[in-house]
Amino acid sequence: MTPSTLPLSGVRVADFTRVLTGPFSTMLLGDLGADVIKVEPPGGDDTRAWGPPFQYGAGGEGRESSYFLSVNRNKRSLTLDLKTPDGLEAAHRLIAGSDVLIENFRPGTLERLGLGWEALSAAHPRLIYASITGFGLSGPYRDRAGYDVIAQGMGGMMSYNGEAGGPPLRVGVAVADVFAGSLVTQAILAALYARERTGRGERVDVNLLESVVALGSSQVGRFLATGEVPTPTGNDHRSIVPYGTFPCADGFVNIAVGNDALWRRFCEALDLTDLGTDTRLATNEGRVTHRADLDARMLPGLARYSRQEVMDRLERAGVPCGPVNDLAEVFADPHVQARGVAVTVPHPTLGETTVTSPPWRFGGEALPVRRAPPTPGQHTAEVLAELGLPEPVGSTPAAPEPASD
Repeated sequence: MTPSTLPLSGVRVADFTRVLTGPFSTMLLGDLGADVIKVEPPGGDDTRAWGPPFQYGAGGEGRESSYFLSVNRNKRSLTLDLKTPDGLEAAHRLIAGSDVLIENFRPGTLERLGLGWEALSAAHPRLIYASITGFGLSGPYRDRAGYDVIAQGMGGMMSYNGEAGGPPLRVGVAVADVFAGSLVTQAILAALYARERTGRGERVDVNLLESVVALGSSQVGRFLATGEVPTPTGNDHRSIVPYGTFPCADGFVNIAVGNDALWRRFCEALDLTDLGTDTRLATNEGRVTHRADLDARMLPGLARYSRQEVMDRLERAGVPCGPVNDLAEVFADPHVQARGVAVTVPHPTLGETTVTSPPWRFGGEALPVRRAPPTPGQHTAEVLAELGLPEPVGSTPAAPEPASD
């Protein structure tokens, strides 16, 4: 696909976000074809300094944080000091020509700079203004800063994640940030669609805490329906048995027996005849009720086979299963390689860098990585020239603190 045929070709995004939630969202918008202008303070996005690990170019030239590289493909970088008149003028010109503004400052920060929703929507009624915060634009926690680990804890996720009887456990990737970033992307796309009918932009408000609660899905639904507070169950599923991670002779395999027909095929494939003929286990409800007895009888049967033997038998029977891979195994997997999940692109200081590919296909085609993650201010002169402004010079004060990471 060429840039002009991408779904969001012609849409410009003024990206005033840093760290993870906002940059993840704007990366997705950039993947879909939007012209994302990443507005960075003179010191750059916070994550440029988050390391090690860093990636260096050949001969040691250049240094980029792997964290920054992971969420900033398909963007241009514009360095602005919003505390100077020149910086504010450039920001206003950028916003005037943009379809979307997205920001993750603490509530009130951009208002004090004259870049709040009320002022900008009055001047630019078609502007979509998306705010990402830790706790929302109202309520007693409105002014608190939000970070992923804080949201995972306050949103309940850590209370039901982890091993049974173990301490609260944070999910190993920043799911609050990434899920909130996905939600704000969806809201922006919906607002762009609505603008086609109404001719007006909209205020979008997404926060980390409510994103974690929404991500709780069935756990939250179970609590709301029954009042039962969920606790950690490790890799077991509360409502489906067997469904989880199981030991074999030489490793672990994930197995998902999602219905009773699959249960019968599971038992046949692994020669677990006594389980397959046990009427108490014929239904999922029975298997959930008798989980402990089922595990005690099933696990020795699995231990007879290697991981590959279990997967071969279950795949022939049509029972969903898969290995527990580390990331080296993931990117060595022939299917992952065939799908082009890792893409190597030219980079101005590193020579080249490898990033993940956009996670969609349109018309059977993968979306391109048009731009490597930019260096700080890489496109400042280019963008300011497009705005009819000279490149500013000035001091480099500390940037305002973001409302969320």
